[in-house]
Amino acid sequence: MRAVRYHEAGDPSVLSVEDVDRPTPKADEVLVVVRAASINPTDAKRRKWGPKHLPKTTGSDFAGVVESVGDDVTAFEAGDRVCGTGLHTDRFQQGSFAEYVAVPTDIVATLPEEVSFEAGAAAALAGVTAWRALIDHAGLEPAETCFVHGGTGGVGHLAVQLSAALGADTMTTVGSEDAERAATAFGADTVLRYDDPDLRDAVDRPADVVLDHRIGEYLGFDIDIAAFGGRIVQYAGEDGPFEGVREGRGKNLALHMMNMSNLASRPDTPRIAEPLSSVLKLVARGDLDPRIHHRYELEEAAEMHRAILEDSFVGKLVVTP
Repeated sequence: MRAVRYHEAGDPSVLSVEDVDRPTPKADEVLVVVRAASINPTDAKRRKWGPKHLPKTTGSDFAGVVESVGDDVTAFEAGDRVCGTGLHTDRFQQGSFAEYVAVPTDIVATLPEEVSFEAGAAAALAGVTAWRALIDHAGLEPAETCFVHGGTGGVGHLAVQLSAALGADTMTTVGSEDAERAATAFGADTVLRYDDPDLRDAVDRPADVVLDHRIGEYLGFDIDIAAFGGRIVQYAGEDGPFEGVREGRGKNLALHMMNMSNLASRPDTPRIAEPLSSVLKLVARGDLDPRIHHRYELEEAAEMHRAILEDSFVGKLVVTP
């Protein structure tokens, strides 16, 4: 089968399409014919830094059809439509940019008939991250106010939609007029420009929940706009100054630092399959609509890796093996 692999850390040029053996599922695994896969920033960052095991097939998210199942698998059978994520972690040497993957059932969920393979792949890691952040960590409730940084990014555009679906008053930031229109279409009640020098003054009501992927730059801002008893959730970002400690304590704020990768690599965390199943049901219902910005072939994987870190766009990038 064909797969996009790299044998050393480096820039996107280390990626190449190779012919490799088709994997054989273990007793607790399913063999999936991959119909679509999507890229996330973590895929490009791990390629740049170098994963634990090399060579590595890139890609975390996949959607496809079960080809065969291991002897101990009872939840799936050949012909089932499925979706999964988590292959970017050091638990796996394979990845989703391949014609087949053999994966354990704890990272796999049924893909509803109403959801395309591309939409399933696009919603996987980003959707589970948004679900875990807003529901499991923040406990967002209807009628609360939720502030989402970057409301048109991979995670951000699904977080805005999830917040709106929950009945929350949803605020978000974007970087262009086109993104403003997209965020409004996703359900945001208030759309602000993050490059506005008066951004803080533009936030006219406190946020019960703040979802941040650049907390090294915005922690002080997050604390400032948070309501008393508010929850700030960090799902990505670099280190920065820890500003606003006194104010945060005075507001009884909770800071949640999360990493969705833990669900795929730690046995003491929930299985990916459960929140992923919930996300896919919302996609099937039309409450979540993963936006696909561009479609690629396997041979264009290097360009996908460049674009995910360097370009600004709405939604997700997908590849069809």
